[in-house]
Amino acid sequence: MPFVKYLRCARCGRIYYLDEKPVMCKNKDLGRLDIYYDYEAIKNSITREELAKRPFYMWRYFEFLPVSDRKYIVSLGEGGTPLIKAERLGEYLGLKNLYLKDETRMPTGSFKDRCMSVAVSMAKQFGFTKAAIASSGNAAAALAAYGAKAGIDVIAFVPDFAAYGKIAQLLFYGAKVIRVKWTEAEDPTVKMMKLVVEKYGFYPSPSFGPFNPYQIEGPKTIAFEIIEQLNWSIPDQVFIPTGAASLLTGVYNGFRDFNNVGWINGYPKIVAVQSTGNAPFVRAWMEKQDPMNIRPWEKPPETIATGLEDTFPWDGDAGLKALYHTNGYGVAVEDELILKAMKLLASLEGVFAEPSGAAGLAGLMKAINDGLVDKDEKIVVLVTGHGLKDPDIVRKTAGDAPTIEPREEELVKVLEKYYGIKL
Repeated sequence: MPFVKYLRCARCGRIYYLDEKPVMCKNKDLGRLDIYYDYEAIKNSITREELAKRPFYMWRYFEFLPVSDRKYIVSLGEGGTPLIKAERLGEYLGLKNLYLKDETRMPTGSFKDRCMSVAVSMAKQFGFTKAAIASSGNAAAALAAYGAKAGIDVIAFVPDFAAYGKIAQLLFYGAKVIRVKWTEAEDPTVKMMKLVVEKYGFYPSPSFGPFNPYQIEGPKTIAFEIIEQLNWSIPDQVFIPTGAASLLTGVYNGFRDFNNVGWINGYPKIVAVQSTGNAPFVRAWMEKQDPMNIRPWEKPPETIATGLEDTFPWDGDAGLKALYHTNGYGVAVEDELILKAMKLLASLEGVFAEPSGAAGLAGLMKAINDGLVDKDEKIVVLVTGHGLKDPDIVRKTAGDAPTIEPREEELVKVLEKYYGIKL
């Protein structure tokens, strides 16, 4: 049975039902269609004990997701990612209970697989055969992969500076990839996506809510998994890399859902992390802006964290409410700290993250410096994307390895010169 009661526009309040196949509000005011569930029906259909018997991947939480029938599910085995106790990193930072939710293990290398598994499943349920996306790369790669699995044609609009590693992934999945020049503050990839959606009938599937309410449901399962992996306890703080605020909103919604069925009682502090080169959401929190009237960033983004480049936080209204409800906060970090976080994740915990994926750790480091984290708190950091997603940045920051002739004297010399090791 479907567990969705209805959808309601976050701006105008208009109600929709799933049999209407809604994706965007007809009032065209870019209000997100928030999904409302029948929690009594969910409680009558699944218990914690029954949940424990299911395979540990995203669709174990079927009752909490909008797909009406399992026959529509399009899956590549997403979810079920590890929650790593970061002992060495925790010691380095002076924290006793630090955990990393490692989304680099996902099928296409980022948490966006959760989003697009749900979005493509709904496209299949609604009968769409072609989809469009505006993305810096990760969401597009995920949509292309799940579109390939479902037999849905995908056109992907990416910024002209998108990393080639992401472009190559898209091309191999069979997506039609278009680079779009970005010279003004407004995101030009969104402009082009809206064109093909409105004029040519494509299914919109970016990773932000006003254009697709279903993809935001996928990240709820990150919160579900964290709770289960912590033996049904609630962390004190969760640090989330933030662009459009869709991931942050989805994770908050996961904690909300488990509260609403009585499986937990309470919330962690939700912490949004952005780059100082593009921080409209954190600025909105700091300035206590009206959630329905957040000011966009006034210029093109300037950050190595290209996955967090949204100059307007499309789901910022819900994201700000999540911060307020959980007594959370926002943190803006310099690119230098993001690079440091990348190196610490890899060298201390063996987790290789792209800049956007490591931003959460950079935010934690700044929060510790600002006195916002207690050493005894249970902290979870989301690591959202694999380092190989952005090889250009990795090469610039990591450098290259020295080359030698296969002779002992050269080995001895190079080890001392480059690595400070004396044999």
